[in-house]
Amino acid sequence: MTAILPASPLIDPMPEARPEAPIGIFDSGIGGLSVAQELANYLPDEQFVYFADTAHVPYGPRSDQEIRELTARAIEWLYRKGCKVAVVACNTASAFSLDYLREHYGEKFPIIGLVPALKPAVLQTKTGTVAVLATPATFRGKLIKDVMLRFAQPANVKVIPVTSLDLVPFVESGAQMSPVCLQVLKDILQPVVDQNADYLVLGCTHYPFLKPAIHHIFGHKLTLIDSGVAVARQTARILIKNELLFEQSRKDSLRLQCFVSGNNADQLKPVLEHMIQGNISWSIANIAVV
Repeated sequence: MTAILPASPLIDPMPEARPEAPIGIFDSGIGGLSVAQELANYLPDEQFVYFADTAHVPYGPRSDQEIRELTARAIEWLYRKGCKVAVVACNTASAFSLDYLREHYGEKFPIIGLVPALKPAVLQTKTGTVAVLATPATFRGKLIKDVMLRFAQPANVKVIPVTSLDLVPFVESGAQMSPVCLQVLKDILQPVVDQNADYLVLGCTHYPFLKPAIHHIFGHKLTLIDSGVAVARQTARILIKNELLFEQSRKDSLRLQCFVSGNNADQLKPVLEHMIQGNISWSIANIAVV
């Protein structure tokens, strides 16, 4: 691995961001496009630069420090690309990196992270039992533990953690509805249904792309919830607060530029064609991040 932490304090800082600059989005792979989709829908006049670290996906099995270093390198790339804010569209990366990144960049470059949408599940559950599907690394992090302490425990709601290292690769390869993926989902989620959980929190940005597969297996036994819309709303609030919201029409321009580190843009293009919904113009290219 060649990840390098950004120098601190900032060396040769970028010029102050302007409203016409793009919003940066980062994920370990292409799963964060679920968040990019919500952002594009909620902020129809903005442009986006999306970086997927496909050379190192998935992040879930990696060490805490390795996750921090890879995330820091990716966010520095978005900063140098001229983005006005960065959305860490990866629950695993958010769990270990947000505090450091915000301290490093300060108010000059706002960083928006993800927390599994446990709070709304706790507030809406009828059975008193909810499940969170996330990577092992996300459960090691501080963010999910804080949410459980603040909301689930006082409400006496049982939270069932569910982990799998197999699901992200299925999404990355566009194989969400494959027999193997369906069997994995059935194996890990049937115990949740058996324990009377009525909400399933999708605690990884890859997992919203598994919604059709989960509904295919379990019907409406589980209500699925994720953080995409909440992140879009928070991003809008941050842009307004910092006077960075772009409010002019860009209907004829390229809205979403995707870059991947794994030299696999050609292989991912047909997958993205199915993942990116609506009239969102996009491109994909390989990029070397050092």
